[in-house]
Amino acid sequence: MKDLVAALGLALAIEGLLCAAFPSAMRRAMQEASQTPMERMRLVGLLSAAAGVVVVGVVRLLLG
Repeated sequence: MKDLVAALGLALAIEGLLCAAFPSAMRRAMQEASQTPMERMRLVGLLSAAAGVVVVGVVRLLLG
């Protein structure tokens, strides 16, 4: 549970830094995302989640 909360905090920090550093690019990305078909959003979300699980698993195996 501690790792999950730390990961969520890190994701918020990175997103906040991106919004602060590149506000116009983030606005464009959000506008494009709002026009993306739902099926593609679901697929990208599932692939991203799977990639995240794989990354966490590999890091835990390698760095113990």
